[in-house]
Amino acid sequence: MKTLQFPLTRITLFFIAGILFAFYLKPNLNPIFLCLGLVFLCFVVSYFLSGTKSKSQFSFVLLSYLLSFTVGITTLQVHNDYYDSQNYIHAVTHPDDSYFLAVTLREKLKATPFNDRYIAEVNAIDGKKASGKLLVNIRKDSLEKKRFIGSRFLLYEKVHKHKSPFNPNQFDYGKYLENKSILAQVYINTKNLKERKEVDESIWFYSAKIRDRIIENLEKSNFNKTELSVVIALILGQQQDISPEIMMDYQFAGAVHILSVSGLHVGYIMLFLNFLLSGMPKTQKGNLLKLLIIIFSLWSFAVIAGLSPSIVRSVTMFSFVAIGIHSLRKTNNFHTLIVSMLLILLFEPSFLFDVGFQLSYMALFFILWFQPILSRLWKPKNKVNKYFWDILTVSFAAQIGTLPLSLYYFHQFPGLFFITNLVILPALGIIMALGLVVMIWALFGLVPLVLVKPLEFSIWCLNGVINWIASFEQFVFKNIPFNIYMELSLYGLIITSIFLFEKRNYKRTVLVLGSVFLFQFSVLGTQYYNQNQQEWLVFHSKKSSLFVKREGTKINVYASDSLLEHLAAHKAFQSYLTANFSDTIEKNPISNLFYFKGNKILVVDSLALYSKNIKPDVLILTASPQLNLERLLNYHKPNMVVADGSNYRSYVERWKRTCEKQKIPFHATGEKGFYSIK
Repeated sequence: MKTLQFPLTRITLFFIAGILFAFYLKPNLNPIFLCLGLVFLCFVVSYFLSGTKSKSQFSFVLLSYLLSFTVGITTLQVHNDYYDSQNYIHAVTHPDDSYFLAVTLREKLKATPFNDRYIAEVNAIDGKKASGKLLVNIRKDSLEKKRFIGSRFLLYEKVHKHKSPFNPNQFDYGKYLENKSILAQVYINTKNLKERKEVDESIWFYSAKIRDRIIENLEKSNFNKTELSVVIALILGQQQDISPEIMMDYQFAGAVHILSVSGLHVGYIMLFLNFLLSGMPKTQKGNLLKLLIIIFSLWSFAVIAGLSPSIVRSVTMFSFVAIGIHSLRKTNNFHTLIVSMLLILLFEPSFLFDVGFQLSYMALFFILWFQPILSRLWKPKNKVNKYFWDILTVSFAAQIGTLPLSLYYFHQFPGLFFITNLVILPALGIIMALGLVVMIWALFGLVPLVLVKPLEFSIWCLNGVINWIASFEQFVFKNIPFNIYMELSLYGLIITSIFLFEKRNYKRTVLVLGSVFLFQFSVLGTQYYNQNQQEWLVFHSKKSSLFVKREGTKINVYASDSLLEHLAAHKAFQSYLTANFSDTIEKNPISNLFYFKGNKILVVDSLALYSKNIKPDVLILTASPQLNLERLLNYHKPNMVVADGSNYRSYVERWKRTCEKQKIPFHATGEKGFYSIK
């Protein structure tokens, strides 16, 4: 591709490589800065020495890439809040201690059944100035008053650092939060929360105030609650009030992306603005004024929508697109894409690990590259046919570009995505335009029914169509095993296939065949690896016990009858099956004795019955048995004691103290997560 010849493309790739290097290897800061200084010095010397000599030019280019690589490493480390000496996390030295915290609410998240959730900025800890983001979970109270972004609170609670997932192959939510520079969380009751009188009147405060005013005025106009939650997500990027049922419908229909404000929405807004400003004079001053209005409008929308990462990156990307369109000279869309990506990662390198960032840029890249190739297959003369053909090719290009990422992160694929996009995308532009007009009127306290009712009806129709498409669940392919090696090799196969599709020759055919071999090798290699693995697991399952013995891809599950009946709904177990490419499951009741790789595993349940003749290597306590653990340990002396999630917490704490006294290792799944024997 010619885009790879663009110098900034290669610089961006080396910059991204530096970010990945720092993310996975986590080098120390001092050697990084020393290395950066040396590389920069060599780069400057090479710049002045490079002339017409090819060797000097080659060394200058090489040092440019090396400098970009080291800048990438440094950028991620500098933006890592953990290295900030004032970050509150350094003051949290004892997990069982409580701390006085002064915090400011920054962003409201989707609530859980028990807690309201916010991202807060820490101002002080134990009276000392501090910084950093904190996840605040506030216990719901029917009498509590509404909390506003920018409100300041004093609280005294334990600060919980993120733990690894409790079960194998589960989504690591703690790692996800760390990538967003949220290093810990607190759980508090409203009675322990003291609100301060002063309010932090920042840009987030005014952003939330504008959103609240819009939503409040729409609610007063008797806008249906279900449709209103979708409108707020579509226009304002706030998904907190969308019901799980509607969210699932959009996922199954392959349309969940329209509920998160992204490049699609910002693109529609820019098209709408271009339409409104089409009458402006096409002079240099007219183009400049039009460009300034568009950029100002896009960033105003970003502020109102809460300046979330997805909105910021989309608006940044389309700001560069707008500059390219109105610069009165020919620009390369790929170069615009690369520049916007580099700029975003310079200011926020952690965005590289955000799923939305990856999906957005992959979708846009394949739309710019693959869609024109597809569109050349058929050139309809009828405008209606051309419109729908363009929608289909754009949807297909975007879906192909994001397919490996979707399979890797979500392990499912909506088979009817093309029908969804053919139906939704034409209507979405109208809904977005109408929604923006309604939001502007609502901001000024005027909500004309002549606009509200058509918007409400259109959302009702949209939800109905999505629900109908999602009802064909047989076309939603779920729990697809897919790992990082398969993802990368599939991207290689897709890219080389497009090259061959674009121009057929021997060299490109060989590349495709090589990519096919690599993809097959990744699949067969993964299967071979899994077939030679054996393990015995104690899952952390609340109020129940779940044991798993895996021999290759064969799974033996041991659980109660009620849990075995609903095993398909057990998310932790299904994630484990998918990750390990397991296809054979045998369900069994729990027995009191297991053998695995020479280990005797004794299970003591609520009956507290056990044989005195068994000398177990591992003792598992389930269903809160009432027994004298000290006497049992003195007699059997196991190498490990495990308490799963079916036990009372008070029992687990007592057993832990007993094991410490006897100097026998103790593993509570509610504290340390699953236990495994390999």
